[in-house]
Amino acid sequence: MHAHDWSTARPDGHAPIGIMGDHTYNTGKWMASFRSMMMHMDGNRSGSDDWTTAEVNAAYPVSPLEIDMQMHMLGLMYAPIENLTLTAMVPYQVITMDHRMRNGMQFDTKSDGVGDMRIGGLYQLGKWSQHSIHANLSLSLPTGSIDEKDATPMGPRTNLPYPMQLGSGTFDLLPGLTYLGQTEDWSWGSQVTATIRLDENNSDYTLGNRFAASSWLARKLNKSLSLSGRLNLETWKNIDGNDARLNPMMVPTADASRRGGTRLDVLAGLNVFMPDGHLKGHRIAIEGAIPVLQNLDGPQLKTQWTFTFGWQYAW
Repeated sequence: MHAHDWSTARPDGHAPIGIMGDHTYNTGKWMASFRSMMMHMDGNRSGSDDWTTAEVNAAYPVSPLEIDMQMHMLGLMYAPIENLTLTAMVPYQVITMDHRMRNGMQFDTKSDGVGDMRIGGLYQLGKWSQHSIHANLSLSLPTGSIDEKDATPMGPRTNLPYPMQLGSGTFDLLPGLTYLGQTEDWSWGSQVTATIRLDENNSDYTLGNRFAASSWLARKLNKSLSLSGRLNLETWKNIDGNDARLNPMMVPTADASRRGGTRLDVLAGLNVFMPDGHLKGHRIAIEGAIPVLQNLDGPQLKTQWTFTFGWQYAW
């Protein structure tokens, strides 16, 4: 590779799989992708202090115990002209939550379905001497339900709290900026993104804005394999307004003032790239994360781990 060439045609030519919108393409190129993202949340925290289930039940009749979230996302990218790559993503979510009541009874709830779709683009701002920078701008469409219900001790079709809903119910703007760099055997990058809610949904609330900053370093081991390490800092605000169908005194997940927080994750990843043969252009990647800092407007369930698996194919 010459000093002026910045290339995606190497295992670390894509960012870790947990990063969205990390690279652009030359005119006429396509890329299809599939990601499965899993998150496990367990145990309650307020600020930086852990709360026992008994402490939560002393304040609320119902305490959340754990949440498991899955998001399976199909993506498509296409570069119609120089410097512009269009993107579209369709997620399918499965969310389960376990609870314990003050009287000791336990129950679980589930929601699943299509989440909020995203459409947008990546605009190349510059490439120079193995470096690249581009702007990210997408629009999140309110295709995910905010009316999910399930059977609970309160009734056979009870409105589920905010974390169990599949979408925001609003059009959301997703701006960002991504920088990439490479040498012969190393690559690195940084990305800052935001989720800005543009209006109030039909249930009279607006999810809090979110902001994230991520930096990573990857080592190319050979023409097919690379390893990566990453830090990701994310902060999100409390909900503005409230869903009148929810009782914020019943369970903290129904309290709009207890949804904000900040989390710092440490992540490790593996990228596998097929440079030739029958599978030329295919990629498989994994990335796992463990939080090292969580400060939550709780009591709120804390994240224990996240894991992402992905497949990508460019042609």
